[in-house]
Amino acid sequence: MPLTMVTMRVLPPPWMTRAAVKRADTLNKIRPEWRLSSQDLARAENQRDLTGSFIQQLLEADEISIIMTDSTQLVEGIREARLTAVQVTRAFCKTAAIAHQINNCLHEIFFDEALERAAWLDAHFVKNQSTVGPLHGLPISLKDQFHVKGVDTTMGYIGWIGSNLGISDPKQVHQIESQITTELLSLGAVLYCKTSLPQTLLLGETKNNLIGETLNPNNRHLSCGGSSGGEGALQALRGSSLGLGTDIGGSVRIPAAFNGIYSLKPTPERLSYRCVANNNPGENTYRSTVGILSTSLGGLDLLLRANLSTKPWLRDPAVVPIPFRNEIVREYELRANPDGTANSAMPLKLGVLWTDGAAQPHPPITRGLKIVVEAMRSAGHKVVDWNPPDQTIGIGIHLAFLHADGAHDIHEQLALSGEPLIPDLQESFKLKRPMDLLRYQDLTLKGLQYETEYSDYWNSTAEEDGQIVDAVIMPVAPHAAVIPGKYYHTGYTEVINLLNYSAVVIPVTRADKHIDILDDSYQPSNELDQKNWEAYDPEIYDGGPVGLQIVARKFEEEKVLSIARIIVSAMETWKAMKRATFSADDRTGEA
Repeated sequence: MPLTMVTMRVLPPPWMTRAAVKRADTLNKIRPEWRLSSQDLARAENQRDLTGSFIQQLLEADEISIIMTDSTQLVEGIREARLTAVQVTRAFCKTAAIAHQINNCLHEIFFDEALERAAWLDAHFVKNQSTVGPLHGLPISLKDQFHVKGVDTTMGYIGWIGSNLGISDPKQVHQIESQITTELLSLGAVLYCKTSLPQTLLLGETKNNLIGETLNPNNRHLSCGGSSGGEGALQALRGSSLGLGTDIGGSVRIPAAFNGIYSLKPTPERLSYRCVANNNPGENTYRSTVGILSTSLGGLDLLLRANLSTKPWLRDPAVVPIPFRNEIVREYELRANPDGTANSAMPLKLGVLWTDGAAQPHPPITRGLKIVVEAMRSAGHKVVDWNPPDQTIGIGIHLAFLHADGAHDIHEQLALSGEPLIPDLQESFKLKRPMDLLRYQDLTLKGLQYETEYSDYWNSTAEEDGQIVDAVIMPVAPHAAVIPGKYYHTGYTEVINLLNYSAVVIPVTRADKHIDILDDSYQPSNELDQKNWEAYDPEIYDGGPVGLQIVARKFEEEKVLSIARIIVSAMETWKAMKRATFSADDRTGEA
């Protein structure tokens, strides 16, 4: 009797099926008129830069006008009845829908609910001739850690699909709301989407088993950063002008720097983390902090002021009772003119960290630092080299805290669905024995000692001229928006988390293959430095955004925002002067 071959169909693991269903469900929430044709999707797939003119060709002129307007002008336009909440919300929802289709940056879509809320806000405005609050009608995007009633919070875990925080109790599913979400709604904001993040949150890129990888829309050969990477990518495409992220190792600063936008990392306990999903939430020695990302500095200021006006410390005992301090803003406004030039007997004194000694920054980053230094000196401010206590010590302490639980929380969440760790994390987060209590306590003391030594160094900067350094300019990473898989050193941001300092990221320039040439004479100082240095490819990095962080001390958010504003103005003045000089030289040459 002849044997017959039976072909067995191999079914994908259940977690893969759940992820595929979730992806399809998310796409189905996009209105039919906002869905792109196969031709448009194919063009996007072959496009290096999806920002600016590329995405704008898929929008109407009035929509482009709205999304290219910054947050402060949008709320002003709504308040003055030049715009409606529905007009603004529809423009951002449509742009976010397109952004997700061409660059895979959203986990959750609730556009219909957002438009309903916008209509309610417009009706309230017409009836009462007043706004609900300072964020009235402004769409705000959320990293997928913030709970919104009726909407999933997956935080990139397959096992959390269909719930908040993996909760299976039907009475609690989708009923949790983060305190800061409630505060945003009370201020008049419109919430409309949640953005992508990496599995575990502990990665400087954005990859997970739910939607795959989110690339950098400025240069799709590069990463959008992480862990608030979807926020950075969405804002680079102008699908949002203002959004919330979190930061425990650089997670709002890295995406801001990589995507050419702005961010604020406050000191933990300045904004509420109550009922926000998190990795290993019991580790609170060096806490994650809620941060802000925006297409403008004004957006950071707007959201910080608005949120603090709700007195979040009354509902979250972890928040320190510090209202927004206008007197600090005024103090720094008096030290510079609107163009950034010094305007007092005490100009700004800024430190500049050229390298942390572990990984030498690539040429585009060093050039970015030089731009800021030259602009500030040209504006009459002081700039000095910053040589703090060995930052590799602080980095090592911070990393130890991130791994203190032996990855047990991570594996507990993975077990809900059976999904594996993504390849990038399989070595870092193998299940291990948690750190014992005595070692944990010793590590805490070492962290406090490092904070003390760093503070002492900062204070010592007044010895030479009687003026202490106001803030420090330093890299966010040793490279521009990174080649995926080649982010070897997150120390430039992690040490700031250990210190619990305040930091603002500003865009400075872009990598340029014609200018940012590799110095073949450079001799790497260690194996890590060599890996990072050899990863630089001028052709691939070309066009990648270069952002830098401006760092102040604990709870100095108002101060660092004010200094950032001065630096940005000084850079604009300096660049304008350079353009005028080149133009004059060209005319002279022609003559």
